[in-house]
Amino acid sequence: MKKKVLSPLALARLAGRLALAKKGFDVKILTLKKLSSVCDYFVVVSGEADVHARAVGNAVYDGLSEAGYKPYHKEGMKEGNWILLDYIDVVVHIFLEPTRRYYALEKLWGDAPVEELAG
Repeated sequence: MKKKVLSPLALARLAGRLALAKKGFDVKILTLKKLSSVCDYFVVVSGEADVHARAVGNAVYDGLSEAGYKPYHKEGMKEGNWILLDYIDVVVHIFLEPTRRYYALEKLWGDAPVEELAG
């Protein structure tokens, strides 16, 4: 089966919707393409507890895999404190709330346009 090629924004939105489907919350897409060469989009998500964050991470990983996308790199799945799924143009960050506040990616990339996704 041939995978449908998604634009980076469509991939970011799909990742966000998959996170919302597992009750991830405060889902935001930061547009970095004019600000950084690292990637085009960050998807930032919060989870209630490490078990919940891992469930959200697995849902995003599995859903994007079914769509034909495997991450270039992933880390944090065992700990569940900060999970990172790197799809080159899109990087998904799933945080526990205290860790998200500490690293404050939205403030670090304060110039980035933000799209909030709601479930």
